[in-house]
Amino acid sequence: MLVRVLGSAAGGGSPQWNCGCPVCAAVRARPGLARTQSSVVVSADRRRWFLINASPDVPTQIEDFPGLHPHDDRTTPLEAVLLTDAELDHTLGLLLLREARALRLYATPAVRKTLSDGSGILRTLERYCPVEWRAVLPGTGFALADGLSCRAFGVPTTKRDRFGAGVDHGRVVGYRLTDERGGGSLVYLPCVQSLTAALRVELEGCACLLIDGTCWHDDELIRLGLARKTSREMGHLPIDGPDGSLAQLPSLGLGRTIFVHMNNTNPILLEDTPERRTLEESGMEVAMDGLEIQV
Repeated sequence: MLVRVLGSAAGGGSPQWNCGCPVCAAVRARPGLARTQSSVVVSADRRRWFLINASPDVPTQIEDFPGLHPHDDRTTPLEAVLLTDAELDHTLGLLLLREARALRLYATPAVRKTLSDGSGILRTLERYCPVEWRAVLPGTGFALADGLSCRAFGVPTTKRDRFGAGVDHGRVVGYRLTDERGGGSLVYLPCVQSLTAALRVELEGCACLLIDGTCWHDDELIRLGLARKTSREMGHLPIDGPDGSLAQLPSLGLGRTIFVHMNNTNPILLEDTPERRTLEESGMEVAMDGLEIQV
């Protein structure tokens, strides 16, 4: 199984267009550090690819990866899109895929309801191309392709339901993808508020974990005067702190642990910060756009 990180930043990318924080300023001075908004593609055969989350940067991300380029006509290697939630930075890209002959979309009923009745993205998309919806049920596995299976699991969140769809179960999920031939598993978990006992079970034995790295400090945005909410209040477990992900993850004994979905304010986006050194000394990694992982 091959996994390619198309985008490694949180919503808004890095740098974010309207932000002049120290990290954004540093990234603007070194354009090679820029990142697009989070998504990955997965394949068992390098011919058929499955996109997890469709960010607003998806056209650029596809152009930057030859494996997703179309053939002589308008057929492409993109088989389907899987969604972890209904957040705009994970779903707006669906509208930019509207030229497709058809789209197969894997999402929970809660996400589908939000995209239809809340944001309206799904109803708009359906006016441009046929959409085949496959229901994702947390706790239930399904086959994506020969040799590649997937299991969704629920991720508890208290984040405000911005679109008022009135659903809780299945608002956020993570995915565990398994190469049935070799047995290796990868977990994609770009949004997690707390590493509950149930979530720890879902992570057991995975060869690679791609996990939420939104903020270093819980009060990161408050310190910078950019917001009034903590990282946890926005639905994201901070990396630092006695109960942050950096303190909890090493005890799980996983394979590679790679942070994705970094907010533009997070100092681990810069290679020469103390926070980045601390993380790397712990054996963990920070994703960059274009990172490829063989599982």
